[in-house]
Parts: sequence; C-alpha cells; structure tokens
Amino acid sequence: MKDITSRPCADPVRRRLLQVAGAAGLTSLVPAAALAATPDTWPGRPINYVVPFAPGGLTDVAARTVAKTLSDAHGWNIVIENKSGGSANIGAAYVARAVPDGHTWLAITLTHASNATLFAGRAGYDLLKDLVPVAGLAASSMMVVVNAKSPIRSIADLNKIAKERSLNAGSSGNGTPPHLTLALYQKLTGNTLIHIPYKGGTPSMTDLMGGHLDVIFSNYPESLPHVKSGALRALAVTTTKRSPDLPDVPTVAEAGLPELIVENMTGVLATAGTPDAIVQKIGKAIVAQVGTPAMRQSMINMGFIPQPRGPAEFKQHLESEVKRWHDIIKSAGITVT
Repeated sequence: MKDITSRPCADPVRRRLLQVAGAAGLTSLVPAAALAATPDTWPGRPINYVVPFAPGGLTDVAARTVAKTLSDAHGWNIVIENKSGGSANIGAAYVARAVPDGHTWLAITLTHASNATLFAGRAGYDLLKDLVPVAGLAASSMMVVVNAKSPIRSIADLNKIAKERSLNAGSSGNGTPPHLTLALYQKLTGNTLIHIPYKGGTPSMTDLMGGHLDVIFSNYPESLPHVKSGALRALAVTTTKRSPDLPDVPTVAEAGLPELIVENMTGVLATAGTPDAIVQKIGKAIVAQVGTPAMRQSMINMGFIPQPRGPAEFKQHLESEVKRWHDIIKSAGITVT
C-alpha cells in the first residue's frame, strides 16, 4: 500500500491530519469526514473534552457544566475524559497530538500558562504552537488568607510584619498558582517569605488552620469554606471586584497592592490545525452558553467570575498571561523538577 502522507497536499489541515495518522500507522483509518470537516458537517462523532486534572476539582466541574449546556443546546455528544498527571502536561500533550478536526478539546487553567515557562522544551508540546484557543470560560480569584487567630489582620499588617520577622507561606506546590501569586507579592513588596510547598492545597490549608503556617496566597475555592467557617481570615482577593460571597473582604487594589491581580482562568483549546471555521463555530457556541443568565449564575456559585471570550480575544489573553508569568517566574527563579 502506498504511503499517502508522502503525496503533495496543498491543504494544510488535510496535510496535518495525514501526518498525524501516518505517524501512528493509521493512515488508512482516517475517516473521510475528518479530512473534509466543515462547520455544516461538524461534529461527525463524539467530542472528547480532556480535563488534565483529577475528577471533582473546580476545572473538572466547570468543564462538565459547559459540556452539559452545550449538549442540551446543540445535541452535541461531549465526553469528559480526565487525563491527570505531569503537572497537567499529560492531558495537554495528548490533545496537542490529536487529529485536528475539532473533536478533541482541552480544559486549561493558569497552570498551563505558567507551564509554558516552567516546562519549556520538556512538556511534550508547545502551548502556543501545538494548540489553538477556542474560548475563555471564566476565572477564579486567589485569596490571601491567615489563621483566624493570627495578629495579621490586613495586607498592611502582612507587609509590616514580614519586614520585622520571617514568615512562612504555604502553597500547593512549586510553580502552582498559589506559589506564583506569592512570588508576585514578593516582587511587588520586596518582602521575602519562606516558601513551604505542599503536595496539594488541602494539606497546606490544614497546616495553616493548625497554626503551622503564617499565610497562604490560596486558590479561592480551596479557602472559601474555611473563611466562611471562621477558621481562616481573608485579607484580600486578587480580582478587581469584591467577591459576592465575601463582600467585606477588600480587593488587593483596595488593600494597597493594585498590581497583585491574579485570575486563575479556565478555557478551551483544540489541536493546532483545526479548521478556523470549526474553531469559530465552537467558540461562538461556548461564549453564547457562558453568557446566559443561568450559566453565569452557575459559574458564580462555583466560585468563578464568568469571562466568556471568543477565539481571538482568548488567544490574546492567553498569550499575555504566558508572557506575564514567564517574566515573574524568571525574576523569582522558580524551577520545577
């Protein structure tokens, strides 16, 4: 049988499909519908929505919520597949290598924007080259929290005490959003806190409530229930507006650090080479659903700030986040193994 991947092909999308299939030894199995996918015929099969985190987390729940609303509205068969591990790189690399026909999606977060620097050359994919932005969904705040019994009652107190004595700052691990937010705080204030990385947010929260840590620049959903219960005190949220769940907690701008804005985004990417018309169709559908009153409220209830963005706007946002965190990571000397 002749190798059809060696034949000249003017269509870059078709050429990419044949290259992917040829590399896997499956050239003869590439469906004709995939090679000739158009917005009118798409989707031609179930959509694989890859979440590169374990089931039950905030990104997973958001993806499942979006998948259900799209299925209800358009009849699309969207299957969530959790491919966790490798600091969220395993699932991302899987989607980067998929057939670029719009049937494989990736759920991303701020972690992927920082991974572009932290794992440069060894992630198994290039975020900005091997994947294409489809839609932005929402973002969640970070929250600066201390033990409820701590003498630190404000960001001003934190700044003052950090200059007087050593403070321990926990995080869910090296290079995670809490660690990155801590690094940004240190860059802005000149204060040096002792970073204590944990294997996940839960054990770090446990030690903060137990009095073994001084502060955490935490993922909002992880610390919210403990703030509401009175076990932790929130000093500020890292968004431009106060949280409706915690209306008395100031923003970082109100607390005197307007540049400490950090939003842990979530959005959808597809494999590079996916026809733009299909990317636009998917992006338009997602933006429309996230913009509905019911979906917006659902996102808010999960601890998100709805931020529906189409392909072009989300691409610009993603690129700006990659650059921003590249500069912060390099400045702070953050590395991961």
